[in-house]
Amino acid sequence: MTLHARPIAALAQGLRTGEFTAEELARATLARIDHQDGIINAFVRVEAAAAVTAARAADAELRAGLDRGLLHGIPYATKDMIDVAGLPTTCHSRSRLHHRATADAAVTERLRAAGAVLVGKVATFEFALGVTGPDGAFPPARNPWNPGHIPGGSSSGSAAGVAAGFVRFATGTCSSGSIRGPAAWCGVVGLKPSFGRVSRRGIFPLSWTMDHGGPLAASVEDAAIALQAMAGHDPLDPGSVDRPVPDMRAGFEDGVKGLRIGVPWHFFEHDPALTPDARDGIDRTLALLSDAGATIHRVTLADLPQFLACSRVIMAAEAFAIHRQQLAQTLHDYGEATVRRFALGAGVGAAEYLDAQRLRGMLTSNVDSVLSGHDALLTAISLGAAPSFAAQRNSTAWPLQASPFNVTGHPAISVPIGLDRDGLPLAVQVVGRQFDEPGVLRIARSIERLTAWNADEPSGLINPLSGLRPPRGMILS
Repeated sequence: MTLHARPIAALAQGLRTGEFTAEELARATLARIDHQDGIINAFVRVEAAAAVTAARAADAELRAGLDRGLLHGIPYATKDMIDVAGLPTTCHSRSRLHHRATADAAVTERLRAAGAVLVGKVATFEFALGVTGPDGAFPPARNPWNPGHIPGGSSSGSAAGVAAGFVRFATGTCSSGSIRGPAAWCGVVGLKPSFGRVSRRGIFPLSWTMDHGGPLAASVEDAAIALQAMAGHDPLDPGSVDRPVPDMRAGFEDGVKGLRIGVPWHFFEHDPALTPDARDGIDRTLALLSDAGATIHRVTLADLPQFLACSRVIMAAEAFAIHRQQLAQTLHDYGEATVRRFALGAGVGAAEYLDAQRLRGMLTSNVDSVLSGHDALLTAISLGAAPSFAAQRNSTAWPLQASPFNVTGHPAISVPIGLDRDGLPLAVQVVGRQFDEPGVLRIARSIERLTAWNADEPSGLINPLSGLRPPRGMILS
């Protein structure tokens, strides 16, 4: 098994048995990026020399008996919304090409303390707003399953980089689905933890009250390991919650027998964007969970349009407030589509914003109430596979159902379930009770195992550049 295809735990074992060194792992990672990223465009900046230096330091620490944990010596990439001291945080915008971070973000600090080796910064949509275009600061990232299709956004480079096998995990940010959406379309795992679980200090904001940080990873276990290092209270982030970080892999292999899973079918079953393959994928996943001992219940949440409207009003108002002064000074440095989206916030008044925040409280209580009688919810994340770049240009909205749980702050994960008839990934979304990331990860791990997503290639990837075959899994036809 090549190094890029090994799970984090297996890589950690190889480092400790002396099968290979962190420097060898870093050099193999950099060589793969150098050889293949010219098509995928996941990276906007590769820090080859710094990565090799950090890997050598990791090797020296392990030889000296200092073991920082499973991420010690493991390469990763970070979304270019997240500060790394001394490096630009461009947010994929011409307006920030000359920016340099003076300090690490909290997430960067935690991963550095865990011994992870940063290999570079990956693409995003400009200021994480969910659009990209020809006037962007860098070429858009492409979907490794088919480079003619988008990877989703805004954590586009994070998802593409993991799907292409460049790194086992990458950091992402999520205000209305920017972790789970690209994860779903790239066939990787995307975990948005509970609001406040991961510090946003040093992450360029899009929406103060809905921004989350979290990992995108090649497997559910890799995501759990990454979140374990990323999570924790930060008194310098006013949104950070001071509560203990649990063992993210507690009960990880316990299965779903006896669990109650609610399905809000009304969110997606009559949506014209739901493709037959996506519908079949959801049905098959529920059948597998039921056969494994879970009980499946139809549940009713508030109507989806209420969640979507609440998200749009809050995000538009907060994003405009963040960028208002800079837009007035350097409007020409922003992409045209980005400006149009920011401009929507100028029309949101104080009354509308406060009404949306009041509605948010009611919607959160609604989800809490349903989850009080269920261990988790399972619902759609994308109503179909990744669209092509050509289709994206003619679209006004993406068929994603991620933003409700940015509004409410519940932990949510996108987990792959197979391929559609065109060979593009499909996924489902699992949503848990507040701060029950271990429960969400347990169910996601069961789905991963039951669908045999990793049957042929442990990373669950197809890489058109390397000739790897797709996993057998649930390939729909």
